Amino acid sequence: MQLMTKEIEKTLPPLYSQDEVADPICNLKFFTPDAGWTWYIVEGSEQEDGDWLFFCKVISPIVPEGELGYVLLGQLEQVKGALGLAVERDLWWKAKPLSECK
Repeated sequence: MQLMTKEIEKTLPPLYSQDEVADPICNLKFFTPDAGWTWYIVEGSEQEDGDWLFFCKVISPIVPEGELGYVLLGQLEQVKGALGLAVERDLWWKAKPLSECK
């Protein structure tokens, strides 16, 4: 599955564009179908090397309440879950406020 598409590139807010927003919108959801990790992507920008840097909320078995941070698309593309499954993009995800991403 392609995690990043041209359509997403055109619509994803750039990094730091929602800094002043009290409850920013999560625009994408990536997850491991077999390991309990979820990345709610708030915004992202293409880097000089062609990779994408995302600001997101990460929920995992280690930090189930979630934490904010940054992740590279290249890192997500290398992740394999417990059964060896790759990270997927939630195709039915509807953008929602960060406070609703749990």
